[in-house]
Amino acid sequence: MAVVFFIAFVTAVKRGQFDDDYTPSIRMLFEDELVKDKKKTNQQSSNK
Repeated sequence: MAVVFFIAFVTAVKRGQFDDDYTPSIRMLFEDELVKDKKKTNQQSSNK
């Protein structure tokens, strides 16, 4: 039974079932916010 599920999983991966096409297209919209948050965190930790 486990072998059947493993084969189904491998087949799905090879066919691109788990490829994420959406996230990279919106990542650029939120990249600036992530950089700003990282700078704030670094500044706060250096002030302590």
